[in-house]
Amino acid sequence: MADEPIVSGVAGRYATALFELALESKSLDAVAADLSRFEALVDGSKDLDRLVRNPVFTAEEQTKALSAVLDQAELGGLAGKFLLTVAQKRRLFAVRDMIKAFRVLRSRHRGETSAEVVVAEPLADKHLAAIQEMLAKATKKDVSLDVKVDPAILGGLVVKLGSRMVDASLKTKLNSIKLAMKEAR
Repeated sequence: MADEPIVSGVAGRYATALFELALESKSLDAVAADLSRFEALVDGSKDLDRLVRNPVFTAEEQTKALSAVLDQAELGGLAGKFLLTVAQKRRLFAVRDMIKAFRVLRSRHRGETSAEVVVAEPLADKHLAAIQEMLAKATKKDVSLDVKVDPAILGGLVVKLGSRMVDASLKTKLNSIKLAMKEAR
């Protein structure tokens, strides 16, 4: 377990409470899916992202706006109630960390480990499966992937697995060459 991120702080407490409720109600997968949908909504909307991150909004304003978004997206159930509670408690700024911590708890419960993979552009399913298979062999555990697209890395990929990180991005390689050329002068 030394490679697993620690679930602590405000995000950890909220995630643990949600995890226990989801486990008790046998709705872990549904809650995880709803949280992923919500995260995608935040990623796809600058206004929603601003609502989540900006402490200027009151709890009432955040709750009202979030309620409308959740209704529109048909996101209810335990995850919807959780998100509204987070808004009412003025903790919406930490919701991304809460979602991440929930995923860690869910993975641990399933005997999995999770890896964050950053790529320059979306990968085909067969490539994701190959990365997942390679990481599963290396860890001797089931590995769930959290894939993020960041065009700034130019190419290649960055893999974070617990406390280990492998940076095989084109940007890092180019920076290494640039540094080596400066030293050669």
